[in-house]
Amino acid sequence: MAKCAITGKTTTFGNRVSHSHHRSNRKVKANLKRVHVIENGTRKHIWVSTSALKSGLVKRA
Repeated sequence: MAKCAITGKTTTFGNRVSHSHHRSNRKVKANLKRVHVIENGTRKHIWVSTSALKSGLVKRA
């Protein structure tokens, strides 16, 4: 399961609620992108959430 390397976001679980209020399980996946980052002088891929990218927490290579 993919996980954001910066914020730690991952898949969450909840309920899907119909109009008649019948509940069933649902899965909400985090919006992750695979980006290139330079770490310790080497270029590598990491999974990063789009909210971390938009807020500027990651320097892309």
